[in-house]
Amino acid sequence: MISFVLSLVALVIGYFFYGRLVERVFGPDDRVTPAVAKADGLDYIVLPSWKIFMIQFLNIAGTGPIFGAIMGAKFGPVAYLWIVFGCIFAGATHDYLSGMLSMRHDGAGLPELIGQYLGKTTKNIMLVFTVLLLIIVGAVFVYSPAEILHSIGGDTLMWIIIIFSYYVIATMLPIDKIIGKIYPLFAFSLLFMAAALMVWLFLHWPTVPELWNTFYNLGAATHPDTWKDNIFPALFITIACGAISGFHATQSPLMARCVKSEKMGRPIFYGAMITEGIVALIWATVASWFFYGTPAPGYTLIEQATAGFHTSAPAVVNLVCNEWLGVVGAILAMLGVVAAPITSGDTAFRSARLIVAEWLKMNQRPIPKRLLICIPLFAISIAMLVWQIENPDGFNTIWQYFGWSNQALSVFTLWTITVYLVRNNKCFWLTLIPALFMTTVCSTYFFVSKQFLGLGNDGYPYGAVCLGVAIVWFVLWYRKNNNLKQ
Repeated sequence: MISFVLSLVALVIGYFFYGRLVERVFGPDDRVTPAVAKADGLDYIVLPSWKIFMIQFLNIAGTGPIFGAIMGAKFGPVAYLWIVFGCIFAGATHDYLSGMLSMRHDGAGLPELIGQYLGKTTKNIMLVFTVLLLIIVGAVFVYSPAEILHSIGGDTLMWIIIIFSYYVIATMLPIDKIIGKIYPLFAFSLLFMAAALMVWLFLHWPTVPELWNTFYNLGAATHPDTWKDNIFPALFITIACGAISGFHATQSPLMARCVKSEKMGRPIFYGAMITEGIVALIWATVASWFFYGTPAPGYTLIEQATAGFHTSAPAVVNLVCNEWLGVVGAILAMLGVVAAPITSGDTAFRSARLIVAEWLKMNQRPIPKRLLICIPLFAISIAMLVWQIENPDGFNTIWQYFGWSNQALSVFTLWTITVYLVRNNKCFWLTLIPALFMTTVCSTYFFVSKQFLGLGNDGYPYGAVCLGVAIVWFVLWYRKNNNLKQ
């Protein structure tokens, strides 16, 4: 538990000190924001800052900082290091700067920003990639809450139909009608769940592995039932939303279109990510007790554990909320866990609609034009969902591809921000180092993982080559850019 406390303190300190440094580098000012300049009553609407924070937090949370942290905890307490350092120096920086960059470009979506700084070809590739990722998010974030609701009552298919019906309504309506009204309440539920679990941890002070007791074993995951993958790069793909997530860069523009002043950016974008890191930290500690702690580890209580780790994450959530928080607490906690993925799913579809509309230059005020974009998006997502249901390991498979795609998108976002910082004579090291690190993580995972090329340990040299290529590419581009300025 000492590792947990130190990590918690580090995240809070990171917000106040490193967050302020990142803010100073960007330099927010008093210029008119897109929410005011382009107000349309649909997507560009000024909202109160506290409400934007709650919506942003709920949008980026989903099941990522919960399921990802539970899965990542099987790698041992080294997960704390990734959550803390990843969140402060990569994730929160990524979220803040992508949101502020969108604000500086009239609320532009991520593919438009990528195109402006990485070129038209990259933009077209990432346009397709981003929309597909958002559709996958919608499919993943339907299935997991439907399964959790099924454990409470009703049929899984019934809940899927209800959730998709909600998606259609929420994606089509102005952002202040449903999202602006009920999302803060759901965000409160999710925060209550995290706070209640943190209080439980402090009251019971369970014995869980500490960093200094297991630091000698950083080569592979430490739990006998977990993946056989090495910590690098598997840990950095598994814990995404609690550390850094490319999906967040698709959500930040939604809120960038609702912010009245640029100076509200740090508490909204950087702060929401730090809050998500705290949620991930809490669930990683809870899972550590389940897998390793004393007394009475709870892993044996999960019936599906022998079927593979991924399938047990929802069971951990369900069991913890019911066993630890009492009836009222369990209801509110489960509401937060269910609401988070559902709300992330509908804003994923909303982002996809706006990205496609921006590419087609299609006015979204007329409802038929919104439907024209939404119907194909929903159709593809439903097809993925059907495939998940019909295949015994469908959810796990899609989740793994989602994890890699999610982190790959963060790579392009970080490189986009790095180019922006270089062109504007700002401290580009803030994002260059995370960009190089995540480039190495994603490329290495592509070579070594069974989900892709499956080269195993033979794939590591190729990851190193990709890192070298990225460094050489940046140095050459940087010199060329400086020569052009001169």
